[in-house]
Amino acid sequence: MNLRAVWAIYRMEMARAFRTVLQSIVSPVISTSLYFVVFGSAIGSRITEIDGISYGAFIVPGLIMLSLLTQSISNASFAIYFPKFVGSIYELLSAPVSYLEIVIAYVGGAATKSIILGLIILATASLFVPLTILHPFWMLTFLVLTAVTFSLFGFIIGIWAKSFEQLQLVPLLIITPLTFLGGSFYSINMLPGIWRTVTLFNPVVYLISGFRWSFYGKSDVSVGVSLGMTVVFLLVCITIVAWIFRTGYRLRN
Repeated sequence: MNLRAVWAIYRMEMARAFRTVLQSIVSPVISTSLYFVVFGSAIGSRITEIDGISYGAFIVPGLIMLSLLTQSISNASFAIYFPKFVGSIYELLSAPVSYLEIVIAYVGGAATKSIILGLIILATASLFVPLTILHPFWMLTFLVLTAVTFSLFGFIIGIWAKSFEQLQLVPLLIITPLTFLGGSFYSINMLPGIWRTVTLFNPVVYLISGFRWSFYGKSDVSVGVSLGMTVVFLLVCITIVAWIFRTGYRLRN
């Protein structure tokens, strides 16, 4: 493996994040703080506890996941779409760099930025509510797995997209609604039977549930199922990326 090439692309992506600190870090942190003010204070005064956890603390894992999913997709999709947009993708494809190295560099950069953002939001949340992390190892495991998985998903979207509008289509119209409806601000056990069953078809439910379990030891679905669903989605994304590079789908035209 050409580690110098991987490091060069990775460093370029990280440098781009630090050049746009307001957009990459400050904006998501401010948005999360506003969620705490609105949901934690206004609604939290009416909903005191869920499963024995204060409402303000209960929504922290969901808020972290909301930012993690959207930022992972946005970072990775823009990173690979922009070279396509300006035409430099052809230089990258003709360089002595393997497809695996390209994916590792771009996805690694996007995932790293998302993980840093998630940890910053976690630190920000601790200023608003007292937090407990019962299983720190599994918290980091879910954090890293989710960041890598959705960075791969964003990489796929970046290759698929033909315009900046399409680039924003999936995060805004699909991922964000699924996250809001996936138990970010409530337990799905609070839903009537039929709606709880319907909600279980939302894959984001398993991500949020497993991540919340790592904090408080409480989850809406089995932790093993949550971890398994995350790994399955990761493998699906890896398979699609491998197919894209094998066929050259939307890379050479």
